[in-house]
Amino acid sequence: MADPRYWVKRLEEVPLVPTDDPADFDWYPLQHHFGLSAFGVNVFGGDRGIELVAEHDEIDSGQEELYVVLAGTARFTLARKEQDVSSISVVVVQDPRVRRAATAAQNGTLLLALGGTPGSFTTTWRSENFERVPRAD
Repeated sequence: MADPRYWVKRLEEVPLVPTDDPADFDWYPLQHHFGLSAFGVNVFGGDRGIELVAEHDEIDSGQEELYVVLAGTARFTLARKEQDVSSISVVVVQDPRVRRAATAAQNGTLLLALGGTPGSFTTTWRSENFERVPRAD
């Protein structure tokens, strides 16, 4: 029996956003499906050449974004520079002015995208947990 306080699902159990365009990406709407409101989160998937993240910036929202390549390779364009990012790698975009986009560079690429507005999240971690952990330069 399901417990209404939490979910455990395989990604393929999350309904896809329907599309009639075979050139469009698969979109697992995690935020909508689970009714999350603390942060934006979705998974985009597709085969080589499929645009997973349309070119954009976050100037209007001020939002920070984190992308995790779950499978395959995604070709990111960040501030007009291209970089292939392989599975189990992260891309962090803190500056909302940075233009960004991503395309699947391999078949079966899956990209987890998370976003949120700075200052809207309160961590429950204590600062002493991170005393010996350096920050990214």
